[in-house]
Amino acid sequence: MEYRRLGRTDLNVSAICLGTMTWGQQNTQAEGFAQMDYALEQGINFFDTAEMYSIPPKAETQGATERIIGNWFKERGNRDKVILASKIVGRSGNDWYRDDKGPTRVNRWQVKEAVDKSLKRLQTDHIDLYQIHFPDRPVPWGSNPTRFSKASFEKAADETPIAEQLDAFAEIVKAGKVRHIGLSNESAWGTMRFVTASEAHGTPRVQSIQNAYNLLNRTYETALAEIALREDVGLLAYSPLAQGFLTGKYLDGALPAGARTTLFDRGQRYQTAGAETAIKRYIALAREAGLDPAQMALTFVTSRSFVTSNIIGATSMEQLKTDIASIHVTLPADLEARIDAIHQEVGNPCP
Repeated sequence: MEYRRLGRTDLNVSAICLGTMTWGQQNTQAEGFAQMDYALEQGINFFDTAEMYSIPPKAETQGATERIIGNWFKERGNRDKVILASKIVGRSGNDWYRDDKGPTRVNRWQVKEAVDKSLKRLQTDHIDLYQIHFPDRPVPWGSNPTRFSKASFEKAADETPIAEQLDAFAEIVKAGKVRHIGLSNESAWGTMRFVTASEAHGTPRVQSIQNAYNLLNRTYETALAEIALREDVGLLAYSPLAQGFLTGKYLDGALPAGARTTLFDRGQRYQTAGAETAIKRYIALAREAGLDPAQMALTFVTSRSFVTSNIIGATSMEQLKTDIASIHVTLPADLEARIDAIHQEVGNPCP
């Protein structure tokens, strides 16, 4: 396993991170335990979760994934072997996260309530990386659209200023509940505002940004990649297989039993016009090169210089083993050039 420095911290995280969002719905606790055991054996020391999980989000299963991880820590006694990341939800109208049953915001009292509840579920006294799951301001999901829509960026009267959000995180860092902070589903503007605000006010600096990044969505490269490299706010890439679409399992309308899109009908991000054409071209290229399509897609993500860690997620041990083994795959320069040539033609059909 390869290890990379997380931002400007003293933490070295594995280049592959274990994503956990299926545990509690698609996966049982026993299956989650098996995945964590195997990942640790393979050298993965970085796990990512969130107060929202499991996915799809709903009141009945909210926090289930953190509870599974906490139970594993308690049973295995190995909290010290894991660099643990979790997240607080951003702006939403969902009423099941907070005790007052109100909408969620990233303000002082909600940050404190959220982190305390996560720590209790996780059965730990600290979270190594605590991230804002999505911004406390109206933005398109993922924050990096390929087309501008004014309605998606309308300001809200009750936005929590970024400096105030950082003050709230400063309190939980000072209390020892959180070591470092990060962002998720954030834009270049938002990321730089967090960086400059922390520098101006002496509050904790964001160390990472967790955004979608895959062969069908390379929008991160447009502006955020430079920020990652110059400001040491590296990418924790989620959805590197585009919710499984880059494996080819959904081609031609297929709906495999037990697959996420089959179960939950939430694959619309990867069912846009032009997406299937692009998927078929990338899969054909992988097979021509003698590579597993999933491993080619994963290796592309892991090998980018602005990526700190590639967050994989699997619902079976077979998938998990294939995904982790991608760390041993390399992409020759000519294959990268052919990937770029396809991208030049198909662009980012799934931002």
